Amino acid sequence: MDDDDRVFQALADPTRRHLLDRLFARDGRTPTELESDLEMSRFGVMKPLEVLEDAGLVVSRKSGREKLHFLNPVPIRLVHDRWIGKFRPTRRGGS
Repeated sequence: MDDDDRVFQALADPTRRHLLDRLFARDGRTPTELESDLEMSRFGVMKPLEVLEDAGLVVSRKSGREKLHFLNPVPIRLVHDRWIGKFRPTRRGGS
């Protein structure tokens, strides 16, 4: 599976998209903070986070005993540039 496939696979799940939205709103969250408005346990959040990390959409680092998760927008930008941006209508000359 190539990088684009991993990104599309990660974005296909509403729970994973919700986690990305939460990280976009405030980066550097723990799994406990991320699961606070989801109906799943801290450990239930770990699998979606692993998929997001595998796709490169989330990076994490240890801070004491906690693991903080951060949004990495680069893979989404690359997918946008390759697959979405080129299909935008171009502006034509005129008035």
